[in-house]
Amino acid sequence: MNPSREEARAGLALEEPAASPVGAIAAATIGNVLEFYDFITYTFFAIQIGRAFFPAQSAYGSLMLSLATFGVGFVTRPIGGIVIGNFADRAGRRAAMTLSFLIMGAAVVAMALIPPYSMIGIAAPVLVVFTRMVMGFALGGEVGPTTAYLLESAPSEKRGLIVAWQGASQGIAATIGGLVGFGLSRALKPAALDAYGWRIAVLLGAVTVPFGLWLRRRLPETLHVVEAAASAVSKAATRLGAARENWRIIGLGLVILAYFTIHTYVKQYMTTFAQATLHMGPGPAFAVAVVSNLVALAGGLWGGWLSDRIGRRPVMIWPNLAALLITYPVFFWIVEVRSPLALVTGIGLLSLTASVAGGACFAALTESLPKHIRGAAFGTIYAVSIAAFGGTCQLVVTWLIHVTGNPMAPAWYLLAATAASQAAMWLIPESAPVRRFSAAASR
Repeated sequence: MNPSREEARAGLALEEPAASPVGAIAAATIGNVLEFYDFITYTFFAIQIGRAFFPAQSAYGSLMLSLATFGVGFVTRPIGGIVIGNFADRAGRRAAMTLSFLIMGAAVVAMALIPPYSMIGIAAPVLVVFTRMVMGFALGGEVGPTTAYLLESAPSEKRGLIVAWQGASQGIAATIGGLVGFGLSRALKPAALDAYGWRIAVLLGAVTVPFGLWLRRRLPETLHVVEAAASAVSKAATRLGAARENWRIIGLGLVILAYFTIHTYVKQYMTTFAQATLHMGPGPAFAVAVVSNLVALAGGLWGGWLSDRIGRRPVMIWPNLAALLITYPVFFWIVEVRSPLALVTGIGLLSLTASVAGGACFAALTESLPKHIRGAAFGTIYAVSIAAFGGTCQLVVTWLIHVTGNPMAPAWYLLAATAASQAAMWLIPESAPVRRFSAAASR
């Protein structure tokens, strides 16, 4: 009896050599590293980028235009999540990961080379907006395939830890971006930063592109490899039907990822907040970015490791509850004291609670989705939450502070997101193999 095309393709996939954990992690997360390096660079140099492309009558107006353009790139993320995510579920994770990274690299280089408004007029902001939209499309299609790949290439007992590198890589990138920005701000005069300093920072991120493409082209495919510890199955004949079957997980995932998105972008906004609202110098402002991102790196990996041993739900629920209780007191302390110690300690503590919970989150959501819709479904969940809340977060917080005159505004926004996510985390089912297997054994 001749094997079917799907069986033959699965057999070929099973014969491919397995990727080493280090190689798989590096190849899958390098796109996330570039994304967050680009994000930190844009946030760090938002004022300089605003002056280059969006001249306005006031510094506030220029900054708001710059942040709004940053937010425009998030509009195309859901499109990328759907298009490239579906491509990953049909053609394979490796092909989709290579495509998204190639587009991302081209957009980063283009952003650094666009002439300023003073040279080409209105064409400058138009090109910047277009480039950010292309970047958003690529980033929207990046997370679904790469997170699916990390999960599918990992041993079942280490899924949480390996998938946690997806979030931990953000801390690495953000730390590098903060150090590069701080170094350039110290080495160059303000006029030089406006003219070309921020372009140097952007181009440094593009150095990862050829290395990332080389890494990803060498990866074995995981799409058609049978999972030994599959936690989600579907009876639907179509991908749309499978998505409808899993509407509850998708809805809960949107709420949970909205919280982590808001937390991440509020945390990264603290660099601008420290200077513009608390009137601190650049030293404390960038110290809080470096410290909070290093804490996020360690906390995320610890949360992923812990979730492999005690389950995903407790690692999400209890640290998130702690965040709900301490967010307002932490911000009140920072605003009242206005010292570098309060800023660094307070934001570092909030970063720890969120990162531990986040370490379990990606594995929990990815495990809970059937494999044949995993790339598109998780990518779309992530992209929609990022588009709705990531692209608008800094804009909303800046506006709230401006109209209310109250520096506690970031705490209000973050508290609302934390409370909503706490309810969603209580409702999400357990997916960790250690908990599912122990429950089956007890029966």
